Amino acid sequence: MTMNKVVVGSEEWCSFPELGIPTIKARVDSGAKTSALHAINIAPFIKHDSNWVKFDINPIQNNSKTIIHCEAPLIDKRIVKSSSGFREQRYVIQTNLKIGDATWPIEVTLTNRDTMGFRMLLGREAMSGRVLVDPEQQFLLGQPTNDSLKEIYKNSEKAPSGLRIGLLASNPELYSNKRIMEAGEMRGHEMHFLNIKECYIKLDAKKPEIHYRGGKILNEFDAIIPRIRPSITFYGCALTRQFEALNVFCLNSSTAITQSRDKLFSLQLLLHSGIGIPTTGFANSPLDTDDLIKMVGGSPLIIKLLEGTQGKGVVLAETKKAAESVINAFKSLNANILVQEFIKEANGKDIRCFVIDGKVVASIQREAMPGEFRANIHLGGTASIIKATSEEKKIAIKAAKAMDLKVAGVDIIRSTKGPLLLEVNSSPGLEGIETATNKDIAGEMIKAIEKNFKLDAANPKSKEQ
Repeated sequence: MTMNKVVVGSEEWCSFPELGIPTIKARVDSGAKTSALHAINIAPFIKHDSNWVKFDINPIQNNSKTIIHCEAPLIDKRIVKSSSGFREQRYVIQTNLKIGDATWPIEVTLTNRDTMGFRMLLGREAMSGRVLVDPEQQFLLGQPTNDSLKEIYKNSEKAPSGLRIGLLASNPELYSNKRIMEAGEMRGHEMHFLNIKECYIKLDAKKPEIHYRGGKILNEFDAIIPRIRPSITFYGCALTRQFEALNVFCLNSSTAITQSRDKLFSLQLLLHSGIGIPTTGFANSPLDTDDLIKMVGGSPLIIKLLEGTQGKGVVLAETKKAAESVINAFKSLNANILVQEFIKEANGKDIRCFVIDGKVVASIQREAMPGEFRANIHLGGTASIIKATSEEKKIAIKAAKAMDLKVAGVDIIRSTKGPLLLEVNSSPGLEGIETATNKDIAGEMIKAIEKNFKLDAANPKSKEQ
């Protein structure tokens, strides 16, 4: 019966008692199927053997100082398509909505609504059978004043105690990205996940800008942590350069990332710094194939695509005939390749040294699966704790310095000629090394940012000159 339904306008203030949100402005939209609540720093966890999710909310639009920490039982994960066609996987919770004098449970999806005009969207599934909408009216159930909002949220308002840090990456669900976000928050910083594909730039001599999904201008960041996939190196480094142009501190610079992704150039830089590598050949013409194979000591040998990463595009050719076939096949596709001597005594093992700010903070041994020669964790390799020798640590630190990387994963193999450097990674994964060593590597990355800033009571965000 209509007499038992709540009559609302197109905009109303409501609350979520179970989440500790005393009042929040909602857009009432019967055209939207699901309801959505603004949330940041979203992280699932286990509580009483059940799936829960914790998240933070800035309940007042354009006010990032007021924060409420929430948690709720997790009931689902769904792909939600916005009115603009953007598809996003969201966590779904169920909680009580209070609007006017009525309270009932609704399902709500969690998403960052910083670019939207409302912190809450009330969809038709939540209103069905309980609400009547008069789209010509607003705030039929009352509206708080600015003074009353300040009083309501006085215990939630906090001055920023740390830095505003952006994590520039592609997938917020990756272990490494989640750990970095968590580590920054644990150390009192305001963390923001910035999806590379949703950023775009304005090139202007007087007012350069970086915009985010929906037109939000990304400004007032103190630091950026670039975690750029190899497939989007060009665009990711363009964004990093733009942040650098805005005088934002970047944990790894665009130049360092770019040169680390160029396998040939990076090897030349490393050799120039006196760091030993397996003998490596590079040629453009198929006519040079025979001498190229002899150059690196013959078969077996390793053939690497210059654009490969995480062990992809790396082939072991066990005979000269196999090597010729693979090299000529790659060259017929106009692919740039390196040919490298095979270090048999390494026996499918390498050492990953994690370098942060000029120090080896952890090291592990990675071992390939049986029948595999690549030790990458992404390819099923296993990690175990190992104590790197002083020589291996020196090589790792020297390599990171040669590449001008503040954060680097340096891969070394042990050979009869001594330790040899295989590769330097500018976005090394954290899962294998944190799991094996039980060290807070993400926290060490945040500390490296803190070292570049002066944090004092008078000016908590003043940069070190």
